[in-house]
Amino acid sequence: MNKKAVKKKDKELSGEMGIIEHLSELRKRIFVIVVVFLTVTVIGFNFCDDLVALLVKKANGIGYEMIYISPGELFTQYIRLAVVGGIVLSSPVILFETWLFVKPALMKNEKTIVFLALMAGLLCFVLGALFAYFIVVPITLTFFMSVDSHQSVQATISIQNYLSFVLTTLITFGTIFEMPVVTILLSELGLLKTEWLTKSRKVVVVVIFIIAAIITPPDVVSQILVAIPMLLLFEVSVMLSKIIRRKKKSRENDEDMDDMDDMDDMDEEEAD
Repeated sequence: MNKKAVKKKDKELSGEMGIIEHLSELRKRIFVIVVVFLTVTVIGFNFCDDLVALLVKKANGIGYEMIYISPGELFTQYIRLAVVGGIVLSSPVILFETWLFVKPALMKNEKTIVFLALMAGLLCFVLGALFAYFIVVPITLTFFMSVDSHQSVQATISIQNYLSFVLTTLITFGTIFEMPVVTILLSELGLLKTEWLTKSRKVVVVVIFIIAAIITPPDVVSQILVAIPMLLLFEVSVMLSKIIRRKKKSRENDEDMDDMDDMDDMDEEEAD
């Protein structure tokens, strides 16, 4: 067996990968993700008509009328929905392929943390999007409609503006609901301290309302609807961070006790 074959075998046994192997692995993962995304996007385009009808029905029930003001506007929005739907529906595959790529570089405890974080992140994003669709969007649309109390102006909106509003709201709340997952991950990896979260609570509250004012339309109702979940999620994040800190301290104390017991046993053996 030549030297190159020996080195390659040693790398395989040790679990190490060179730069060429990493690039090859990355290319394979990206290829799978792209194929799945394109397949789901093409298939999803055939269902965009039903999806648009579902989204528009919610606004029609409140009193809005949808129009498109250029010949290709509706078709463009179908493509946009198909791409967004492709990303969402293929996200489990994207996360799984990402997990397979980073898995060899992680230690055993880190593998568990990252895997659970990916799964919990996907679940929290879906919960945030559902919360936005069933609660935030109807309340916000109703508020905008109530501005004209005499109904002297017809509420007509282009399909492009309406879908932009809905998609932005869904993505915003999906991202906001990721806060506990990010906090747990950073706390478990030792990058986020519970003391910092507790001491900076007032600053965080101000920052949350500033963010809510930036990412929402210029009205108080939308800002409150975004700020309240963010505040609740922040408090949940602080609580989870404290729990993780207590568990880590408990593990460290147990390890110290085990080390002390081992040293005592060694001392007794030396004395004998």
